[in-house]
Amino acid sequence: MRALEWAATHPTRVRSIAAVGTTAATTAEHIAWAAAQTAAIRADARFAGGDYYDAADGEGPHVRLGIARMIAHTTYRSEPELHTRFGRSVQPDDDGIEGDVLRGPGEPGSGQHAIESYLAHHADKLARRFDANTYLRIVHAVNTHDVGRGRGGAEAALAGFAGPALVAAVDSDRLYPLSHSKELAAALPGCEGVDLLHSDVGHDGFLVESAALNALVETLLDRVDEDV
Repeated sequence: MRALEWAATHPTRVRSIAAVGTTAATTAEHIAWAAAQTAAIRADARFAGGDYYDAADGEGPHVRLGIARMIAHTTYRSEPELHTRFGRSVQPDDDGIEGDVLRGPGEPGSGQHAIESYLAHHADKLARRFDANTYLRIVHAVNTHDVGRGRGGAEAALAGFAGPALVAAVDSDRLYPLSHSKELAAALPGCEGVDLLHSDVGHDGFLVESAALNALVETLLDRVDEDV
């Protein structure tokens, strides 16, 4: 998203860009997913309107921050990958049918499915290293992303940037589907079309399929060298 802004704002200073798994403008669905995340954080009593920095260790809004992460993480993966990886399996020594749903994640007898444990693990990891206010600011920045705003649309905004451009999409990405990349590629004069990364994991495929992405970036850099 920032690369697109740089290309639109400084088209003669930017030599080339790579836009991977992104969009020219955040959509209503993106904002809808984000709304659930930000609502979770603000609903945490320990959030205190964002004024929690004097709270004792463990007394900040980490629980609802973790819930926000669980929502977001689900959008980063694909349904086929989650089904193949977890299916309907439950945690060892637990029962997903007879379990007590009033028990919290990780408590014996909670009836927790493996996918629930996986999401809870990632929630805990993020909550231990990230700041809730920062999370809200990042979400707001993504929600307001629209490279064509005030510039006559994406095509007009990017028309002045003629440098080599890579637009890549992950074929299983439900957060930024292929259609978004096609629209973006059409708006970039220096783009030769969308490069498709195959991955079963969804949006995070651009992280998992690093070798394939590296090859695309190398090709882009070769084009840059040719233009120098």
